[in-house]
Amino acid sequence: MSSTIDGAKIGILCWETGHVPRGLMQLETLVGNSTNPASYAYPIRLKPVKGANVHTILEHPDRAVLQTMIEDARAMVADGVKGVTTSCGFNAIFQRELAAAISVPVFASSLLQVPLVRHIHGPTSEICIITAKAGALRPEHFLSVGIEHQAGLIVCGLEECAAWNRIFTEPEMDVDLDEIEREVVGTALRALERHPNIRAFVLECTDLPPFSESIRQKTGLPVFDFISMVDYLHSVI
Repeated sequence: MSSTIDGAKIGILCWETGHVPRGLMQLETLVGNSTNPASYAYPIRLKPVKGANVHTILEHPDRAVLQTMIEDARAMVADGVKGVTTSCGFNAIFQRELAAAISVPVFASSLLQVPLVRHIHGPTSEICIITAKAGALRPEHFLSVGIEHQAGLIVCGLEECAAWNRIFTEPEMDVDLDEIEREVVGTALRALERHPNIRAFVLECTDLPPFSESIRQKTGLPVFDFISMVDYLHSVI
């Protein structure tokens, strides 16, 4: 067992308290969400990072916030945490810097699973990545997590889904969680219809795991998400 007070081996770097859109706070209530302790069969430690928000992580990755993340992660490690992750898959862009600066395993994004998924399904298989915002997912995000080329990767963003997009265009308003689930599952089904050779889905966004089982049931395909990554790594540290 970890030497932390609460026994947590996993520390999760989160967006700053008070800077999370209302819709994302609603999603946090769902089991499977990265910042909901009920998503895990073991204790976790959540650490809000000053300055971390949709603008500094997703839209315009901020190296000053990266430095704060490193400092906060080191403090958690000093308190006994054995592995560090983050509550936003777009921190993939900082994977290399975080891993180099912190003395325990760092797994900043569920995109780290893409090379594994490629290997187990064959190098020429098609993999669908469902992301919060396709336009913000840059080559640097992929390279930092060991994805050397994007051939065979089908990237589907949710920014054109009305209920999902409302999270960011109307951050003070409630959203319809059932409608968001329909949008997420519908995105997966449309991707499969257009690309019937898809062999698996990888969910970039840490708010999407509550919908993973619905995607599995509707598509019949494996779904890799933030929780599958953290559960695996928790078992080895």
